[in-house]
Amino acid sequence: MRSFKFSKALQKSRSVIKIGFAFSITISALACSQTQVRTPILQATETITVDAISNEKAWQLAQWRPVDQLLLGENLEAEDFTGRYKLLWDTAALYMLLEITDDVLIDTHPDPLIKYWDDDCVEIFVDEDGSGGNHQFTYNAFAYHVGLDRNVSDMGPTLRSTDSTVQTYNEHIQSQWTRSPQTQVITWELKISLFDDTFLPGTAAKPTKLSKNKEIGFMLAYCDADKVLNGESTREHFIGSFPIEGINGNKDLGYIDASVFEPMILK
Repeated sequence: MRSFKFSKALQKSRSVIKIGFAFSITISALACSQTQVRTPILQATETITVDAISNEKAWQLAQWRPVDQLLLGENLEAEDFTGRYKLLWDTAALYMLLEITDDVLIDTHPDPLIKYWDDDCVEIFVDEDGSGGNHQFTYNAFAYHVGLDRNVSDMGPTLRSTDSTVQTYNEHIQSQWTRSPQTQVITWELKISLFDDTFLPGTAAKPTKLSKNKEIGFMLAYCDADKVLNGESTREHFIGSFPIEGINGNKDLGYIDASVFEPMILK
């Protein structure tokens, strides 16, 4: 695991956050999520091998769900990006199968601690107990960014709420992806271990053992970078799996507030 690194500039480049604003969206979004029906996740009937091949029969039983909510950007065309995903679970972890078409793959930030959201990457939002609430500087929930190099990045807590700490969480997510030379479809397969809010980096923290009827919060998104300027890519579109109403037009709330995640239940 990489050591903590503090970066005020990093945080400012992502968004200018007002703490009062974050808490206000938490209250309203949580009230909304409590009234929603929880989406079921099927239990895997066999061992899932994370190899991006998805030849297990268990995947045939899971339902495809779209990744089609434009959270940032404009004028998203189907030729630029389309996506769909499936979820399964066993006692050890969640498993995700993701199929996307993306006409341009870009990764210009080799350091997974710097501007990782401005490369093409999969973003996985997980709230282990489905409690919702602010998580930007805590482990109440996670917003994992899985890069093309399979490094896993997210913010963490600091002594001061105005700073951010970014580090890798590669032990939390195992992934593999392939791209078909015939169809250009990119297939991701991921094993996602869930950690509760007592998680501390650098300790012998163990993932939660999953069981039937456990409630969680989950959302998937894709950071789509299509252009490079002065040697660096920037995120052009941000496409999610779950609709977010947004505040004053801002729908990029998942990395702040777990209450906007989709309520799900293990079945």
